[in-house]
Amino acid sequence: MIDIRMPRLSDTMEDGVVAAWLKKPGDAVAEGDVLVEIETDKAVMEFEAYEAGILAAILVPEGGNAPIGAVIARLDDGSGDGGGDNGDERSGAAAEGRGSADADEPENGSPGGGGGARARAAGTAPQAGGAASTAPSGAADAGARGAAATASPAAERRFATPLVRRLARERGVDLASVPGSGPGGRIVRRDLEEASARPPAVRAAEASAPSPTHLATADEREPIAVPFDAVRRTTSRRLTESSTTTPQFSVTSAADVGELLALRQRLNAALAASDAPKVSVNDLVVRACALALRAHPGVNASYSPEGQGATLLHGRVHIGIAVAAPGGLVVPVIRDADRAPVSRIAAEARRLATRAHERKLGAGDFAAGTFTVSNLGMYGVEHFTAIVNPPQGAILAVGAATPEPAVVDGTVAVRPRMRCTLTADHRIIDGALAAEFLATLIGLLENPLRIIA
Repeated sequence: MIDIRMPRLSDTMEDGVVAAWLKKPGDAVAEGDVLVEIETDKAVMEFEAYEAGILAAILVPEGGNAPIGAVIARLDDGSGDGGGDNGDERSGAAAEGRGSADADEPENGSPGGGGGARARAAGTAPQAGGAASTAPSGAADAGARGAAATASPAAERRFATPLVRRLARERGVDLASVPGSGPGGRIVRRDLEEASARPPAVRAAEASAPSPTHLATADEREPIAVPFDAVRRTTSRRLTESSTTTPQFSVTSAADVGELLALRQRLNAALAASDAPKVSVNDLVVRACALALRAHPGVNASYSPEGQGATLLHGRVHIGIAVAAPGGLVVPVIRDADRAPVSRIAAEARRLATRAHERKLGAGDFAAGTFTVSNLGMYGVEHFTAIVNPPQGAILAVGAATPEPAVVDGTVAVRPRMRCTLTADHRIIDGALAAEFLATLIGLLENPLRIIA
């Protein structure tokens, strides 16, 4: 018997949600068959069998959540072993050696994966509400019973003054059938007097209906709770960690991007003739950031707590681009952006954005970012401050290019200006270094031929 375990499919994954089982107990499983689709904090991955057998049991149902390494199913390989924690040694070996995503970076498939299966990016979206139901069925049943008990009017604790309680006992009135009109739904003497005047049958009928107390004390905002999915949970956790544990500061500069916009127009006219993808302003910004990072390697860095603390200077420039996908914020990575022409950056950015919206990004698409660019200019946002994406050391927030009056050769003229704000980890990046990086970046944006040279 082989234990199928929840794998680690990304470097930030702590648990996964079973989006859909593609096999049911009793089905024959061949090597390479897709067993299950798992929703991670970044994508939906297909989990493939690499050993044949019969699917003996599903331990985590669709919509269920399990931590990394937890057994989610068992595959009967004919060995006669009963499985479990001390079962087939091949399960452990498979988890160590083959429980990884088919990604560009092998480190993203670190141990903790499932025996008897391997994973790759899935092409299907998670089922509706897949992340909302994360408790095992037994816990869910218990929760349902608890909720039913809570919903019963007779089970509710009714607040009343001692005088009202004594009078209710003397008159034989059940306070569970008396709606309260006092503060917080408290039953006051007037409520008891009115209830005593009504026949017991009427009071019982009123008790079975929603009481005015519930309406009066309900949240008047009428909220609808939307449970976090895996992406939102990870975003919440990582950005809370970043903003509370990392000392961050920001610096802002504005670039005159008149020449940049004109260059982009000429590039796109030339690319249209060859049916190549158009270049966006953000593609040019990514390329400019890559060149600026190469000039200032101290910004292309991250903090390490090892020893008494250290700065990790990265030899390669991998820039993450913040994408607002349907499932939430994701940051896929354009690798070696300093060595890539703008046309390749544009093509890669389109590919990553498309896959993000289709929830087809693989673990390798997120790996090894050294810097992030977040651009809200397309929404008309002129200026904002972003939060550092750990473990990176800095992030650039890019606003819209807006026409503003500026002094050009001693005269006032209207020029398109774009604000760029660098937020940095102050443990490894000082203000002067951040200012130097930003000055280099602004110089590139204002002299765009250097970006494509």
